[in-house]
Amino acid sequence: MQDKMKVVLGVIIAAVLIVAADSLFVLSQTEQAIVLQFGEPIREIKNPGLKLKLPFIQKVIFYDNRLLNLEPPAQEVVLNDKKRLDVDNFTRYRIVDPLKFYQTVRTEAQARSKLEEIVNSSVRKVLGRSTLQELLSSQRTEIMADISQAVKVDAEQIGVSVADVRIRRADLPVEVLQAINARMKTEREREAKEFRATGQQEAQKIRAEAEKEQAVILAEAEKQAQIIRGEGDKQAIEIWNSAAGVDPKFFAFYRSLEAYKNSLSGQGDTSLVLSPDSEFFEYFKQTSK
Repeated sequence: MQDKMKVVLGVIIAAVLIVAADSLFVLSQTEQAIVLQFGEPIREIKNPGLKLKLPFIQKVIFYDNRLLNLEPPAQEVVLNDKKRLDVDNFTRYRIVDPLKFYQTVRTEAQARSKLEEIVNSSVRKVLGRSTLQELLSSQRTEIMADISQAVKVDAEQIGVSVADVRIRRADLPVEVLQAINARMKTEREREAKEFRATGQQEAQKIRAEAEKEQAVILAEAEKQAQIIRGEGDKQAIEIWNSAAGVDPKFFAFYRSLEAYKNSLSGQGDTSLVLSPDSEFFEYFKQTSK
């Protein structure tokens, strides 16, 4: 009898423990929850602590209440000026209405998929009204505010509050970048050719000016040399004339010696035929007394 009582008591205690375990749950500070009864949400819980629910009848679903990040893959966006960009964005959001969240998207994985769709749609819509010039100017802040506002409005429909939407990177597609680089290379080569042509033109001009100055300087130097040579010849003639006036016989003798020197030296095979009585040998006939 006592053994049966012990078994019954053990079963009762086990049943109580099982019921208690299914009736109690702990909600941490980083979580929020909704309580389902037969699959229908009946209440939401946001305050942390030890909570109660009906065992076996009610079920608890937990959601994160922290600020979460969404980083969807980059997408190609066509701007208003027909420019194409590969846009990489990220979103920070928080689940603020667990009941609406459960009713619309159920799980956090589905919520991320839905939110990614909302963000990408808003980015395409807002950037589709903007030009690349506007996106690179001070209007970028206003454009980002429009994207954030559009995302916030749509995200509220699934119980999510969007804190911020940012574009981390907006690059031109690879094929566009290659075309731009090729065009820039062609433009730089054209500019280089123009610079080289201008340099050659300037070099020719400088050489022409230098040659002109050289010709002028040489002509002026030759002119001065002729003038100096003429002055020298004039002074030499004056000196000879003065010397001839002082001693005509000595001048005649000196001139004869010069004639002998020029005639008899450096003649090679040249022969001179002169009469012995010629005046050319006048001073050879004279003997010292």
